[in-house]
Amino acid sequence: QESKQKIIIYIKEDTNVELDLDVCTLGFARRMTSYKRPDLLFADIERIKSICKRFPFQIILAGKAHPSDAQGKQLISQLHNHIKSLSEFVRIAYIENYDMQTAQYLTSSVDVWLNTPMPPMEASGTSGIKAAFNGVPHLSVLDGWWLEGHIEGVTGWAIDTTDTIQQDALGLYNKLEQVVLPNYYEGRASWIQIMKNVMSKNTRFNSHAMMRRYAAEAYLR
Repeated sequence: QESKQKIIIYIKEDTNVELDLDVCTLGFARRMTSYKRPDLLFADIERIKSICKRFPFQIILAGKAHPSDAQGKQLISQLHNHIKSLSEFVRIAYIENYDMQTAQYLTSSVDVWLNTPMPPMEASGTSGIKAAFNGVPHLSVLDGWWLEGHIEGVTGWAIDTTDTIQQDALGLYNKLEQVVLPNYYEGRASWIQIMKNVMSKNTRFNSHAMMRRYAAEAYLR
C-alpha cells in the first residue's frame, strides 16, 4: 500500500490523473508493439463499463514504441483514444517517457500485472518477472516465463487464448470479472496469500536464469 501511494502521487504529478488507493489497479507497461497486444483489454468498451459497475478497477499504462515501429506508434495513439472514451467510467493513466525509474515504481505498486501477447511471441517477459519479485499477481496469457510460473489461483491467473482476438478478449474479461476482481474485493486474506505465493514460487525466474537458458538452449545449440 505504501508503494501504491507513491505511484498515485507520481501519476498525479506526471499526468494529473487521480487514482484511488483502494481500487484494484492493473498495470501494463512494456515496449508497445503489435504482438504484445496492448489494445486487447480495450476490445469491448461496453464490457469494460459493465465490469466497472460491479467491480471498479483502474489502469496504469506505460511504454514506448521503437522509432521505426509505425504500428507500435499507432497503438499508443489508439490507447489514448480509449482513455478518452472511458474517462467517465474508468480511471486510466498513461505514463510518458517510460524508463527504469518508472518501471521500478510500476512493478512494485500495481495490484495485478497484465500481459496479453500473441503466443508464442513472448520470448521471456522480464517486466512481469520484476513485478513478481514485488509480490504482484499476474493475469497473463500463457507465454514466456509465465507458461512455467503460472499456477492457477496460486500465483495468479491465465488468460485462455484462441484463434481470434474477440475470444481472447472475452477470456480476459471473464477472468477479470468472475475471478480476479471478486478475489481482490471479497477475499483480502486470500489475495495476500497469493502475493506471498508469487514471491515464494516465482522469484526463481530472473534475468540470470533467463540468460543461462538462452545460452544453453538457444545460442550454443
